[in-house]
Amino acid sequence: MSHANATLTPITRLRLARLIVDDGWTYAAAAKMFMVAPKTAGKWAQRYRLEGPAGMVDRTSRPHVSPQKTNPQLVRQIVRLRWRQRLGPVQIAGRLGIAASTVHAVLVRCRINRLSHIDRVTGEPLRRYEHPHPGSLIHVDVTKFANIPDGGGHKFLSRQQSRINSRQTAHRTGQRGDKYQPKIGIAYVHTVIDDYSRVAYAEICTDEKAVTAVEVLHRATAWFTDRGVTVERVLSDNGSAYRSFAWRDACTELGITHKRTRPYRPQTNGKIERFHRTLGDGWAYNRFYESTGQRDHALPGWLHFYNHHRAHSATGGQPPVTRLTNLPGHHI
Repeated sequence: MSHANATLTPITRLRLARLIVDDGWTYAAAAKMFMVAPKTAGKWAQRYRLEGPAGMVDRTSRPHVSPQKTNPQLVRQIVRLRWRQRLGPVQIAGRLGIAASTVHAVLVRCRINRLSHIDRVTGEPLRRYEHPHPGSLIHVDVTKFANIPDGGGHKFLSRQQSRINSRQTAHRTGQRGDKYQPKIGIAYVHTVIDDYSRVAYAEICTDEKAVTAVEVLHRATAWFTDRGVTVERVLSDNGSAYRSFAWRDACTELGITHKRTRPYRPQTNGKIERFHRTLGDGWAYNRFYESTGQRDHALPGWLHFYNHHRAHSATGGQPPVTRLTNLPGHHI
């Protein structure tokens, strides 16, 4: 195969062959001019006689016969163990009685040498997809974060201090649960993410009922419209809010096609599930908050950072907003 420092490229081989075949040069004279062996000059001249200019291109170095090639049935056994049980080359080799290097070569050839290429739950190869333009599909879901007692919670303080803060907060709010235990409450974060650009929208609500989800959908579509994005489809899980008549009617009113994931298959909505993890790491648990209100106040700023400044691997290392129409003010 030719490379950057090759003496003969396909064009140079053609010049060499033409000197010999068309102009009558000897092998030795042509080889001396191009600083190669006479045998090499003869090889290219013979190919030129038989195939013409097409014979000057590189050929595969793969042998015509591979008697030591791994048996296809053995390949299937290796792939099955990798997919179904996610074993490594050494473990697979031990079960099948072959060399670990052979197993590794098969896994590389089948492009499943990394476990990150295989779905953790089903063992099937990952099937990634991306819709062609902003608004073609948005993902919606709800994630929950426990509220923070006045003075901070156990993520940054000791359990003892967190319990003291919880009791003081419950005394102030009057919220108590079973057996008079302090009740701090839960923040329901309704999230919306565009499939193509990964631009995200989020709201903190007090519940995950259908009425609330519908209101969030209306505000989210208006937010995307202000940024030049027309929402065409929405993908949700099978939560009660998304199976309600109110949600169905809202989608019809907005001209949006609603799709739901298969039951017990959250991977289909994996982009928003991954966003929830980023949301937790980057906002909810990123630093010490003295109260729920302080954390809630930080969400809009973090969302702006996520959309406009945070590099995203799925968008080529650029912020998500760079995939939207470049309207004034988008990249501030």
